[in-house]
Amino acid sequence: MEEKAQKKYVQKHDKDLKAQNGLQPIVVREFEPADKPEVQRIFYEGLMEMVPDTAFRGLTHHPESLLLYTAVTVVCLVITMCWWLIGLLPAIVLCGRYFYSRRVIRGYLEHAMSRDMGDIEGFYMKSSDSCLWVAVLEGKVVGVVAAVGQQKSGGAVELLRMSVDRSCRRCGVGVALGRKVLEFAVTHRYSSVVLGTTAYRHAAHQLYQRLGFHCVGVTNGYVTPSTRWSLLGHIFYRVRHHHYSLDVQNSKITSNGQH
Repeated sequence: MEEKAQKKYVQKHDKDLKAQNGLQPIVVREFEPADKPEVQRIFYEGLMEMVPDTAFRGLTHHPESLLLYTAVTVVCLVITMCWWLIGLLPAIVLCGRYFYSRRVIRGYLEHAMSRDMGDIEGFYMKSSDSCLWVAVLEGKVVGVVAAVGQQKSGGAVELLRMSVDRSCRRCGVGVALGRKVLEFAVTHRYSSVVLGTTAYRHAAHQLYQRLGFHCVGVTNGYVTPSTRWSLLGHIFYRVRHHHYSLDVQNSKITSNGQH
């Protein structure tokens, strides 16, 4: 019964994606060694887009940072009474946020490339509890996503490394990749799928919600892996880590083949 429902779900999913694109259907398949350059490019570009997202869009989500910058401005005004310096402070703040966001994200990129994204086959493709897929549209790799089973976390699958080529956004690629991970979780009888993101872009959160995920917690002041902390880094770099979860066993994927 479960296999029949899953087959129905996949057929409907493929038909929906074809209608969305008005092009060839999106094909999501397992990673092959020849895909590595494109996968790494898409991953790199997706991460580097996080720099302005964190530096500029993220500023409006952290009132404590705005309060700190305002306090520094007032102190500078009182001490120096130099109006031209006060006028420069917003530009200095934005430059500082951009510099430290870029520094942290590049450090995280190097960390990822030295581990799983540098050895995709060894990290994702040798175990039945993990996999990395690519989305192919008109013969071109346009997206990537990975899944790693976490038996110690109550039978959860972690969705990782999702990134879509910028030229193919809003074509259903992200949805196709996300559904592949959900399908993986159903097939391997995991209880849930979890993910974490520091993205501030509304579109990213909309995608997860469309797939059926619910935000179950937010870590303010999240420490990004491989980050080397300094006083200035603490002042200019601050992110929220959103935790999402989807209960696979109670979702519509397994009950009627739809989402």
